[in-house]
Amino acid sequence: MTMMSRRFRGFFPVVVDVETAGFNAATDALLEIAAVSLQFDDQGYLRPANRWHYHIAPFEGANIEQSSIEFNGIDPFNPLRGAVSERDALKEIFTGVRAEQKEAECQRSVLVGHNPGFDMGFLLAASDRIKAKRNPFHPFTTFDTATLAGLALGQTVLAKACEVANIGFDNEQAHSALYDTEKTAELFCFIVNRWKKLGGWPLGD
Repeated sequence: MTMMSRRFRGFFPVVVDVETAGFNAATDALLEIAAVSLQFDDQGYLRPANRWHYHIAPFEGANIEQSSIEFNGIDPFNPLRGAVSERDALKEIFTGVRAEQKEAECQRSVLVGHNPGFDMGFLLAASDRIKAKRNPFHPFTTFDTATLAGLALGQTVLAKACEVANIGFDNEQAHSALYDTEKTAELFCFIVNRWKKLGGWPLGD
C-alpha cells in the first residue's frame, strides 16, 4: 500500500475551489474551477502536486447574480477569459484525478476545501448537468480546512489561518479560484504535516 492509501482511509485528497454567479448550485452559473492534487514526498510530508484550472462558460439558461460577479470581479462573457464548457473542464479534471488516485492506490477521491459544502454543491451540480459517469469524488464526504484551521490554528478565515501558519496571502488575488485553491492546499498540507511533527501520525508504525 502507498502512504496516501493508508493515510486518509483510502481517500485521495484533492483541493477544489470554485467561483460562481450566485449561491444556488442548481440555477447559478459556475464560472471558474481549480483543483490541486496532493502527494507525499520522500520524507513523508504532504505537498501540493498537480493542478487544473479552467474558466467556465455559463451553462445554457444559467442565472447570473450581479452582486456575485461584482464581488468576484468576473465578466462571464468576456472572450479574453478563454472559457470552456463545463463538460470539457470536468472531463479534464476527472480524468487527471482518477489517474493520480489509481497511482496512489486509493479507492475514491475526497474534496478538500475551505467551507467545502459550497464547492461540492457546484461540482456535483455541474457533474449532473453533463451526466458524468466517472466522477471520482466521494458524493458527500469532504475535508474542511476551516474546521481544521479552527482546531489547529485558532482561525477559520482562510487569510487569517494562512497568516498564523506563515503562509503568504495576498488579498488582492483572493477570490480567484486558482489562488484560493493553492492557498487552501498549502494550509491543508501545513496542518497535516504539523500533526505528523507532533507525533500524531503514523500510529503504530
